[in-house]
Amino acid sequence: MHTWFSKQLGDGVLAYASKDQIQEMFPALFAAAGRPADMAVFTRHELEGRLQCEVVAYFSPAAEAIARGFDAQICEKPSRAELDLLAGAPDCWAILFSEDYKSL
Repeated sequence: MHTWFSKQLGDGVLAYASKDQIQEMFPALFAAAGRPADMAVFTRHELEGRLQCEVVAYFSPAAEAIARGFDAQICEKPSRAELDLLAGAPDCWAILFSEDYKSL
């Protein structure tokens, strides 16, 4: 299954607490899962017609347990543009955003 999840974390200032929580939870779950290279959480600042940007977290399919813990919703695979890696191995980019990796 290649289901992605997303969660709006709030504006740039309010998002820090949620981002910190994700970063605190991730290492133990990552280790318990065997450190899969496709387990990652990304963030992006999105404006979409609002006055202030909203930080959105995107959880890869392998990060579903963390996504569920944050009540994230199923979403389309995000585009790679302007994503920042919040948690996960640096080599996840090549795996998760290769043309061979299918979305939903």
